[in-house]
Amino acid sequence: MMRLFGSSTAPALFRHAATFFFLSIRHGKNNAFAFVLENRSPSRHFQNHAGARGAAASISSTKDNVDSISAQAAAAAAAAAATDEVSQNDNDNNNESIIRQIFTNDIPLLDVRAEVEFVKGAFPNSVNIPILNDEQRHLVGTCYKEKGPEAAFELGVQLVTPVKEERVKAWKEFAEANPTGYMYCFRGGSRSHIAQAGIKEVGINYPLVAGGYKEMRQFLIDELEKIQNLPIVMIGGRTGSGKTRLLKHFTSSEYEHYEHVDLEGLANHRGSAFGGFVHPQPTAINFENALAIDFLKLQQRRQQQQQQQSSLKTTHPPTTIFIEEEGRRIGKLVLPLSMYSAMVDHYPAVELETPMEDRVQICVEDYVTDEFPLFEAAYGDLAHEKFRQERLESLRRIKNKVAHNYDVIHKQVCEALDLFQESGGIDASGFCKPTEAMLQYYDKFYDYQMDQRKGEVLFRGDSQAIIEWAKSEDGRQKLALATLS
Repeated sequence: MMRLFGSSTAPALFRHAATFFFLSIRHGKNNAFAFVLENRSPSRHFQNHAGARGAAASISSTKDNVDSISAQAAAAAAAAAATDEVSQNDNDNNNESIIRQIFTNDIPLLDVRAEVEFVKGAFPNSVNIPILNDEQRHLVGTCYKEKGPEAAFELGVQLVTPVKEERVKAWKEFAEANPTGYMYCFRGGSRSHIAQAGIKEVGINYPLVAGGYKEMRQFLIDELEKIQNLPIVMIGGRTGSGKTRLLKHFTSSEYEHYEHVDLEGLANHRGSAFGGFVHPQPTAINFENALAIDFLKLQQRRQQQQQQQSSLKTTHPPTTIFIEEEGRRIGKLVLPLSMYSAMVDHYPAVELETPMEDRVQICVEDYVTDEFPLFEAAYGDLAHEKFRQERLESLRRIKNKVAHNYDVIHKQVCEALDLFQESGGIDASGFCKPTEAMLQYYDKFYDYQMDQRKGEVLFRGDSQAIIEWAKSEDGRQKLALATLS
C-alpha cells in the first residue's frame, strides 16, 4: 500500500492507517478494513504530532510490540486531543465557512466515492471519479465478509494498483480544469487522501474537504431546518391557476427585494398526477441538497444587501422569498417536515384567482403543447406512443378518485390523443373537456388544503393584480411586516 503511488517514503496517512489496522486486529474489531479505508481520526489527532508519528512508524518493528505501540498511540492521542480541544471550535467554524462558500459560489467538487454512493446522493457541483468502481467495491466487501479485514485490505491494494495511472490522470485533468475546487470522499478519510497523494506526485496540491461528504451533507441538513424561519410568502391557487408562471416573475432582476425558489423545478415535477416530466426526478438526497443550496444562496444575497445598506446608511424592506404552495409530496419526493409544517402553520400567502377557462388553457399548454416537444427530443418517432402511455398511466393513478366519471374522462383523453397525433402534434383542443373535468376533482382537494392553512392571506387577485399590488407601497409594507412577524 505504501508503494501504491511510487513513493519511497510512505506518507504519514498510510503509517497511521497501518497502526490502526493492526491495532484493530489486535483488539478483535470486525470493521478493521472499513476503519482503515475510511477513518479521519489520524488526520485530527496524529497527523501534526511528532509523538503520534513515532508511534505509527514503530508499527513496522514487530507485531510482538503491539501492546507497547497501543500505549504509545493512546498517550499521543491524549496529548493531541488536549491540544486540539482549544482550537477545535475555531477549526469547525472555519470548515463550516469553507463548506458554505463551496455551495454559495458553486465551487467544483471532485467526489472519489464509489459510483453507487454518488448515484444515491451527491452535490450539484460535483463530478465522480472513484478510486474503486462498484464491482471492485463489491469484491472488497465480499472478501471482507468471507476472509476478514486483512485479506480485504490486500485485495483493495491489488485492485487499485493496475488502474493507478488512469485514475491519477483523470484526477489531474479535473484539478487542472478546476483549480479552485476541492476533493472529498465519504468522511474525508483514506480514499480522498490516497487521491490527493496521487495527484501530488504529478505536481498538483489539491485541497480536501474536512469531514468529506458526510460533513457537507450534515451541513445542508442543518440548513434545511432553518428554512422555516426565513421571510417566505407562498403563492397559493388552484391547479392550473398559473402559480409557477407568477412565481418566476418575482426575481431580483425585476424586483430589488423579491426572490423566489422554484420547488417544483428542483423536484422536476409539477406536483399533480400528470406532473411528471420526460426525465426522472432527482433522488431524495439530491433534491434536499439542491433545495438547501438554493436557500443558502438567497441568504447570502440578503446578507450582502444588508451590508451594502449599512455602509450606505440606508434602509429598505427585507427581501421576501416567494415559493409555490405545495402539498407534502411533489411527485415521489417529500418536502422537509419542518418546512411543510411552516407552510401549513404560519407562512403567509397571496392567493392567485384564475377563471376556469384560463386554467384549462394553461393546463393544456403546460401538460400537452409545451411538454410534447420534450418527448420528441427524447424518443423521436416513438414520441406519440410514449406520450400516450404516460398520459393514460397518469389518468389511471387517479381512477379511484374520479371513479364516477372515469370512463367518460378516459374516452375523452383517448380521443384527444388520437386527434393530437393525427394533426402532427398541433391540435390539442380535444384535451379541454377532460381537463376541465379533472380540475373540478383537484379543486376539492385544494379547498381542503386551504382549510388546513393557518397563515394569513395577504392579498387575492389575478396574476396582474398580484404583480401590481406587490409593486405598490401597500404591498411592500404588508409583505415586509408579514415576513418579520
